Amino acid sequence: MKPSVNLLTPDNHALVLIDFEGQMAFATSNLPVHELRTNVAIVAGASKIFNVATVVTTVAEESFSGPVFPEVEEFYPIATSGYIDRTTMNTWEDENAYKAITALKKKKIVLAGLWTGVCIVGPALSAIEEGYEVYVITDACGDVSNEAHERAVQRMVQAGVIPITSIQYLLELQRDWAREATYGPVTSLMKKYGGSYGLGIQYAHTMLKH
Repeated sequence: MKPSVNLLTPDNHALVLIDFEGQMAFATSNLPVHELRTNVAIVAGASKIFNVATVVTTVAEESFSGPVFPEVEEFYPIATSGYIDRTTMNTWEDENAYKAITALKKKKIVLAGLWTGVCIVGPALSAIEEGYEVYVITDACGDVSNEAHERAVQRMVQAGVIPITSIQYLLELQRDWAREATYGPVTSLMKKYGGSYGLGIQYAHTMLKH
């Protein structure tokens, strides 16, 4: 009955949200931006519900890339979340970001951000080289083309990265619907951002009074 150590739990990993900013989204084309925003909301919401150790980092926020997505700020308000702004494309090469991530002392690191082939590949490969287990939420990452995104994911997987999706991330943290403390927040998050799955939850709660 013991679950695999390869599964993510709320306390065995750190989440790093990288460069979810307007300028980076404008050129993203491997998936519609409204889908990207929805998936980001699921990831950010999940991490907040389960109190996951989370670092939010931006690049050239005031001079080029602009503010973070509203879906990030909804769960991690800029006034209280201590975003780390960088000049480096590779988060791992920024001293403040590196210290913030490694200080969390989590063996597993989960990444999501823009763009896949630059700002995700960089920290993913760098963290693996330092002995971390790295997961990438591929549907909460974007790049300038399908080719760029897919080749980046392929490159990372070959290096040992574990690809997952946004809903998979959320449900892996919940794991058991009998966990009542998070059942309500998780289903509420999915009603708002979970597409047809969320509608199914709404339907069940309303029609079946469950």
